[in-house]
Amino acid sequence: MQKTICITGCSSGIGAAMAQEFHCRGYVVYATARRVDSLASLSEQGIRTLSLDVNNDESIAAAFAVIAREQGQIDVLVNNAGFSQVGALLDLSREDLRSQYETNVIAPMAVTRAAIGLLRSASKQSGRNAIVANVGSIVGLVATPFAGAYCSSKAAIHSLSDVLRMELAPFGIHVVTIQPGGVRSSFGAHAEAAIRMPADSLYHTVADSIRARALAGQQGATPADKFVRPVVDALLTNNPPAVIRGGKNSIRLPLLKKLITTARLDAKLSELFGLDRLAGR
Repeated sequence: MQKTICITGCSSGIGAAMAQEFHCRGYVVYATARRVDSLASLSEQGIRTLSLDVNNDESIAAAFAVIAREQGQIDVLVNNAGFSQVGALLDLSREDLRSQYETNVIAPMAVTRAAIGLLRSASKQSGRNAIVANVGSIVGLVATPFAGAYCSSKAAIHSLSDVLRMELAPFGIHVVTIQPGGVRSSFGAHAEAAIRMPADSLYHTVADSIRARALAGQQGATPADKFVRPVVDALLTNNPPAVIRGGKNSIRLPLLKKLITTARLDAKLSELFGLDRLAGR
C-alpha cells in the first residue's frame, strides 16, 4: 500500500515544497492549510488538499476524518505550520505571546494527538515505524534579538519533540525534529507585516534593525526545493535521524555557539541587529 503523507502549513515555503517532493516520489500526499484556496497550485499538480486550521480542534478532526475515510492511516505527519512574531520581547502583549505559542508549540501537539490513531494504523499495517516530523528552527538553538517569541517557540518544540520521541517509540512511531536554517519562502514578508512596536517602545531608534530581523532569514536563503530533497530522503530511510538540519547557516550557527563565549556571541548579535546603538540611552 502507498504511504500516506500529511503536511500542515503548505501554502508556501517548506510545506509546499515538501508536498511536491513527496508527490513526485509517488506517495499519497495531503497538503493542508487554513485556507484551502492558498493550495490551488498544489491541487493543480494532483496533490490532495484539505483545509486544516491547526488552532481549531474541529478543523483538525474534520481533516483527519477525510484521511481516515480515504486512506485509513498516516505514515508520515509533518507539523510544519507556524509563523514568526517579530518585535522586542517587552513590546509584545500577552496575546502576542499566546498566539505565537498557540500556533508554534501547542498546535503541533494537538495535531499529533488527533492523528495518533492513523499513525498507529500505519505502523501496524506496514510493520515499520510511522513518523512524526516537527519543524523547528536553527534559531531554537541560537536565539536572536527581536525574534524572542519565535526563537523560544522553536526551542520549545525541540524539547517537546525530544520527549515525544521517547513517549511514542513503544507504539511504533518515530519522532524527528527538522531544524531549518534560512529557507526561501514568504515567511519573512509575513513576519515583517506582524512586527510589533507600540508608541512607548524603547526601540524606535532601531526600528530599521527590527525590520531587518524580520527579513534576515531570507537573505541568501536556500531554495525550498533544494532544502526538502535531503530532508525527504532522510525521512524515508528505515531509521530516520532524530534531528535533520539544512538550509543557510544550519551548521554554522550552532557551531559558532559552541566555539565562542556567550558574551562574544551576544556582542556579535547585538551589533548585527543595532542594539549597540542603544547603549547609554
